[in-house]
Amino acid sequence: MKPLRIVFMGTPDFSVPCLQSLAEKGHEIVAVYSQPPRPAGRGQKEKLSPVHAYAADQGWPAFTPKTFRSSDVQDAFREHNADVAVVVAYGLILPTEALYAPKMGCVNVHASLLPRWRGAAPIQRAIEAGDAESGVCIMQMVEELDAGDVILEGRIDITATTTASTLHDALSVLGGKLIVEALDGLENGALLPTAQPEEGVTYAKKLSRDESELDWTQPAQSLERKVRALTPWPGVHFTYQGDRFKVQQVSFVEKAQTAVPGTLLDDDLLVACGENALRIERLQRPGKGVMDRKAFLNGFPLKRGTDLTQANEGKGR
Repeated sequence: MKPLRIVFMGTPDFSVPCLQSLAEKGHEIVAVYSQPPRPAGRGQKEKLSPVHAYAADQGWPAFTPKTFRSSDVQDAFREHNADVAVVVAYGLILPTEALYAPKMGCVNVHASLLPRWRGAAPIQRAIEAGDAESGVCIMQMVEELDAGDVILEGRIDITATTTASTLHDALSVLGGKLIVEALDGLENGALLPTAQPEEGVTYAKKLSRDESELDWTQPAQSLERKVRALTPWPGVHFTYQGDRFKVQQVSFVEKAQTAVPGTLLDDDLLVACGENALRIERLQRPGKGVMDRKAFLNGFPLKRGTDLTQANEGKGR
């Protein structure tokens, strides 16, 4: 099969393996689109996105428009004369004019088993909901969000130890493998896009810091999944005596109890929940590094019966 002329559109590190795979396959990367550089670090120096940085290393032309609404941006996009555009977590909405500019249209690498978890945060929402599996779908892009025909999919189990970080990395690698297979299949006619089922559509709403607070009245199993889903960002925490304690890792403990949710059931950070209990395994108090529970308790002992929902009384211990 002859190499395709590809415009690649992506921004975060999740997208890089797909770009690498396409280049290694021998396709011609005629242009790379990414989000504009953003201020980062203490000095707020502008930093290239991971995709932009990789393109610069390879010497590929990179474009960072703030929007695709401009006719000048759309004209420049068409002038690449691409066979296909591959879109992987780009972050900008493409207008109709852009979607159908390449000869084969725009193909998207989406980190879920469509039609479940269309939208912004499919990796985290799948873990949070307790899904048994996730995956990657390669789909033809259309105007409606993540609603295009699916060309190819791959699946990965979600286990009791799967975190947002581990699933992110596994799906990123899987996406890099599948996008090459999908383009080969499209080009030679071996793969025919299939319409998504009308039933089973769910949307993965964007992550927000507003959902970071642990609500101890919720079942322990739900909270355990939330910790795995929202770490490292936006993270989860509880507020005790006016201070925010970040929680990095917990374990579910099946334990019938009648204590008020948020109460410590022992001297080893076992917390009563709406149903069952959670053991806090790793956490961080203000001004300190992340610690396992033993190290944390050595410097900040919390005894059985402590109410972790306690407000400001006694702050400054």
